[in-house]
Amino acid sequence: MQNRDQRIHEEAAALWREVFGKPPPVRVGGPQLLEIITGSMEAATYERLRSPHLRASTIAGPNQPREDGKVA
Repeated sequence: MQNRDQRIHEEAAALWREVFGKPPPVRVGGPQLLEIITGSMEAATYERLRSPHLRASTIAGPNQPREDGKVA
């Protein structure tokens, strides 16, 4: 488990340096670093049906036609 914890800490420290532009606190573990980083960010909204990452063909609601012309 030590190896996994060390990798988490290294990744969190690298993220800290990217986000804040300075070295992370010395005596803080990886999970705590991630908590501090994510806690300082604004909550992003995500509306699944309005996502630009979905294709129109993958969204079908009640009584809405699909690409093949059939009603879902």
